[in-house]
Amino acid sequence: MEQITVVKVGGNELDSPEFVASLCATLAADERPLVLVHGGGKEITAALEQAGQASRFVEGVRVTPPESMAIMEMVVCGSINKRLVARLVAGGRQALGLSGVDLGLLRCQPYRKGDVDYGRVGDITRVNTPALLVLLGLGWLPVLPPVALGQHDGLPYNVNADHVAQAVAVALSHAPGERPPAELVFVSNVPGVMLGGVVVPQLHAAEIEAAIESGEISGGMIPKVRSALAALAAGVAAVRITNLAGFASGGTRIVT
Repeated sequence: MEQITVVKVGGNELDSPEFVASLCATLAADERPLVLVHGGGKEITAALEQAGQASRFVEGVRVTPPESMAIMEMVVCGSINKRLVARLVAGGRQALGLSGVDLGLLRCQPYRKGDVDYGRVGDITRVNTPALLVLLGLGWLPVLPPVALGQHDGLPYNVNADHVAQAVAVALSHAPGERPPAELVFVSNVPGVMLGGVVVPQLHAAEIEAAIESGEISGGMIPKVRSALAALAAGVAAVRITNLAGFASGGTRIVT
């Protein structure tokens, strides 16, 4: 099998019907083996507000009590996931929407940091790589929301979508067989990492940390570049951050 590309797209971008249409058309026309990981973003927040539940973030992590987890799962595994799958299938790609609960594709443990109770937030501990390889071998495109199965309690957990994409790319890079390590591509509405107002075609680890320290890299770009570095350190062949226009080979390439 040829190199597998793991594509991660954020939930905020999926609020735009035009972006969804362009994304699915781009992926449907791409014949390489692909895995798509997506977030939920604003749609989760809107659904929680409609249910009378406030959204709370600590260091960029959405605190997810059990009652919020049920809504989060409904949004990302239901409406968003099936919207993407429907578009991809209509475009001619055999896409299949599965959460990390299905087949135990993604296993996790509770996320712990400091004294904060994050509720049903998880850290990925294992990826069911053989199952993903079977799906890819059939020519199917797995579409994964950021929901994993607790390895000890069997409950669904909310997981950062960047971390899901990283874990999947790393697992596929170490799968047995004659194939190169996977590629990881973060797709958003920006053409890459911007420094000094321009897209940087390549960034080294030291440059990334300096840019974070100076504030040039901020917000949602921080977990992306750090996930990129962690993925490279764990054996992923290449990581890029780009928009749809640069999906084939553009954007910013992260290197160690």
